[in-house]
Amino acid sequence: MKLWKKNLILILAVVIITVIPLLVLPNAEFGGADGEAEAAITEIDPDYKPWFETLLEPASGEIESLLFALQAAIGAGVVGFVLGRITAKSKDKKTAEGHHESD
Repeated sequence: MKLWKKNLILILAVVIITVIPLLVLPNAEFGGADGEAEAAITEIDPDYKPWFETLLEPASGEIESLLFALQAAIGAGVVGFVLGRITAKSKDKKTAEGHHESD
């Protein structure tokens, strides 16, 4: 299968996985783990005081989501880069070994 076909299938899969929950549960609140953790801690110990406050409080939830997505994208880029380098080194090593055997 050609690379562009594989990529197209993967993109369609991501779109489907993203859209289906929004269609099936149109009025659902898709909150993050931070809010759930805060609710659980408050339920266990209503007098709990955090150890520290955040250094920078985003102006809105949208900006907070943007910063989170940016952080995730940078992390994915770093992981992809490292995996690409490892794969390229592995291919280069196999190619070099193949040339030595034919000499």
